[in-house]
Amino acid sequence: MEWNAETLQFLSQCFLHTLSPYPEPRRRAESSLSDASDRPNYGLAVLRLVAELTVDEPIRQSAAVNFKNHLRSRWSPTPSDDSNLPTLAPISEPEKEQIKALIVNLMLSSAPKIQAQLSEALAVIGKHDFPKSWPALLPELISNLEKAGEISDYVTVNGILGTINSIFKKFRFQYKTNDLLLDLKYCLDHFASSLLKIFLRTTALMNNVTDAVTLKPLIESQRLCCRIFYSLNFQELPEFFEDHMREWMTEFQKYLTVRYPTLEDSSADGLALVDSLRSAVCENISLYMEKNEEEFQGFLGGFVDAVWSLLVSVSTNSSREKLAVTAIKFLTTVSTSVHHTLFARDDVLQQICQSIVLPNVMLTDDDEELFEMNYVEFIRRDMEGSDLDTRRRIACELLKGIATNYKAKVTEMVASQIQNSLSLFAQNPSSNWKHKDCAIYLVVSLATKKAGGSSVSTDLVNVESFFRDVIVPELQGQDVNAFPMLKAGALKFFTMFRNPISKSIAIALLPDVVRFLGSDSNVVHSYAASCIEKLLLVKEDLGKARYTSSDISPFLLLLMTNLFSALGKPDSEENPYIMKSIMRVLAIADISTEVASPCISGLTSVLNKVCANPKNPIFNHYLFEAVAVLVKRSCEKNPSLVSAFEVSLFPSLQMILANDVTEFFPYAFQLLSQLIELNRPPLPQLYMQIFEILLMPDSWKRSGNVPALVRLLQAFLQKSPNELNQGDRLSQVLGIFNKLVSSTSTNEQGFYVLNTVIENLGYDVIAPYMGHVWTLLFTRLQSSRRVKFVKSFVIFMSLFLIKHGSQNLVNSMNSVQSNIFVAILEQFWINNLKLITGPIEIKLTSVAAARLICESPALLDPSASRLWGKMLDSIITLLSRPEQERIQEEADVPDISDNVGYGATFVHLHNAGKKEDDPLKDIKDPKQFLVASLANLSASSPGRFPQVIGENVEAANQTALLQFCTSYNLTIV
Repeated sequence: MEWNAETLQFLSQCFLHTLSPYPEPRRRAESSLSDASDRPNYGLAVLRLVAELTVDEPIRQSAAVNFKNHLRSRWSPTPSDDSNLPTLAPISEPEKEQIKALIVNLMLSSAPKIQAQLSEALAVIGKHDFPKSWPALLPELISNLEKAGEISDYVTVNGILGTINSIFKKFRFQYKTNDLLLDLKYCLDHFASSLLKIFLRTTALMNNVTDAVTLKPLIESQRLCCRIFYSLNFQELPEFFEDHMREWMTEFQKYLTVRYPTLEDSSADGLALVDSLRSAVCENISLYMEKNEEEFQGFLGGFVDAVWSLLVSVSTNSSREKLAVTAIKFLTTVSTSVHHTLFARDDVLQQICQSIVLPNVMLTDDDEELFEMNYVEFIRRDMEGSDLDTRRRIACELLKGIATNYKAKVTEMVASQIQNSLSLFAQNPSSNWKHKDCAIYLVVSLATKKAGGSSVSTDLVNVESFFRDVIVPELQGQDVNAFPMLKAGALKFFTMFRNPISKSIAIALLPDVVRFLGSDSNVVHSYAASCIEKLLLVKEDLGKARYTSSDISPFLLLLMTNLFSALGKPDSEENPYIMKSIMRVLAIADISTEVASPCISGLTSVLNKVCANPKNPIFNHYLFEAVAVLVKRSCEKNPSLVSAFEVSLFPSLQMILANDVTEFFPYAFQLLSQLIELNRPPLPQLYMQIFEILLMPDSWKRSGNVPALVRLLQAFLQKSPNELNQGDRLSQVLGIFNKLVSSTSTNEQGFYVLNTVIENLGYDVIAPYMGHVWTLLFTRLQSSRRVKFVKSFVIFMSLFLIKHGSQNLVNSMNSVQSNIFVAILEQFWINNLKLITGPIEIKLTSVAAARLICESPALLDPSASRLWGKMLDSIITLLSRPEQERIQEEADVPDISDNVGYGATFVHLHNAGKKEDDPLKDIKDPKQFLVASLANLSASSPGRFPQVIGENVEAANQTALLQFCTSYNLTIV
């Protein structure tokens, strides 16, 4: 793209239209820019537009945003996993060099909003090129920083420091490697002294400034210096900073103790700015406390006093949360160090509790507003384990830190405070309800979780009596909307202590929890749903579920009604806690037709709504899990319901496919697979129409759909194998196998397809195709000998042998190349057999190998005795694996991470999972099969095999074989 008046006009018009409030011109402009972005020098042209002062600033700002995003996607593009998505053309090297030559000066001379975008763009370049491919950057920034500092141009100073801060952040987030340390050394050598110089220069200016306008950029400059300090010190203590520690720490301590009334008293923004500097200082001293304790200890006492004094004032102000959190984190770090004696005195502990912990644990107006206005964020902060960045939680972490060395004192002090809070509540419940909430929060937050489980305990209260006296009255309160924050706290306590609370008490209270699903508070009905879901997961000591279908049957219909009603509450239409609870209840309940009918109706109604705009991946995953478990458990009990589910679900599944709701494709395919597997042949014609679509190559282009499509194809092949004989269908299926097995990312899926064909079709049908199949596998084996591929290959050969006999296996392989069977056996099968895992796979491969050595003429020939012995050695190694390595427990539905999203990654539906087919159901014990086969063979050729075994089987495996024989009273003669 050449820079001229025509380009200027074109880009200006496009970026102007991207700001249009009307969708049509905006979409046209975005499309034009997308097309133009593929042309050479597009990024450079946009950057020149940003520099064009004759163009209106909103247009240039929009161009700056586009330029930043263009660099993110094309400076160093990564190949897409989705074959449907084109690989973006990278920016050429000559264009990169021109951009790097222009961007620094342009950034420094731009208006603040444009400067912020260009600073981020510069950081994108720096992430990939700095310092090795852009050695001129840091000297240029330092030169401009010194010039701006000399004339006190703090707009420019802060622009440069902000850019350097962005570039240096990589030292905080990347693993320590030699390359990273070399980059760090380069930055320290060039910039450490300049950083201290501008920091001290700004300090001197601040000492003589009182007006807010001048002070603001100076405070921001020091904050940025502190963040850069953090980055440069994160990996290890640099020599320069150790030598100049007193200069840094003197100023750090001053910023924690000095007030700036012209800013702090004039506006909330001014106070927030000063607090952001103090927060940055607290993070720096916490870093030194964690990593450089010995060097830092001389300054520790002063900082503890400064932070302590600061917190006393901060704790009473809910708007200063970030500062409170970072300051308390510092004290927490000190409390668990060798300097914990600073907190040893009783009066100190009492002051910590009264002046720091309790003010921060008590609910604030901001907490109440968040509870009412943004339930998602409130729950995210409040839920167990996810609220470490809130003042309430971090205050309790401080108590835990002190309790590391002074547990008895802390327990006594906090227990006393809990009782005081409950006494205050009892005096005036309507006015003092926050004190009761504080007591509950302290018990919950300070509870100790047992390692490796969900059970918790506490020394602060007697759980049984606290639950009875404090929690149960809240749960039994008839008004589900009264004091909702107290109700939420009570539900959270019930959820947290679900293990130690006896079953009889919990069951008696469950109907009350069900009532709270009707609360108008989103937090309350979310916590009620979560409480029910977590209760149903409780296991007894031997792993048996504590709560069964009979426990919830008396109120099951009401429970499901209330859960679906809760989804109708404002802002809870896509509430993941409710949908997860629905899924869990359906997985436990005894589902009658009376329950199944309204449930599938409710779920399909929700599904049809979310299809229009899939925006909550966690909710949607649990929605599909709920559908899958409802279908599974209903049809297991009553197979006649399959047709009813088809009638209900097919319109929704067709909508997903017809409207190209790509986010839901993998889910739809898995549900279709489940319905097919529940059907009895012949399949309804509607499924066969889907089968035709499934065989089209275009259906397989999205990599994220492949596992679900393979599952669907397997279902068709298992239920309607004869359909493959019609037309060219088998060739189409093998074409899919060919495509999948040829890619490293999908070759395992390719074997799933091939294995299903081998298992469900007769040899006369597949024989004409086997030459092509073997040729493809042998070719792939030459180019990719990864363990995963070879193990899949061994499993396939084993299945082929079991289904079609060793002679067909040997002959079909050798038809491709003379004696290739022996070569494959020696190089791949024998060596990799011992690596097979999974109980069904171990049985399949060991039995197949046993049949091979006991039935195949190719192995029974005396000339093959060495291979015979080596194969036996591998079989014994495989079967001698400790039993615990074979056991695979049935897992509960895994939690879906908060950051799950839609994309190329396949998300498995646990409840629609394919049942593992055992092709050897009649064989229960592969060890017994092995020794019985060997005994029969030995009986027909006495004296031959002991010598072969002695020469080729490892001594340990000879002993294991003898033990096998003894166990089954069999002998090899």
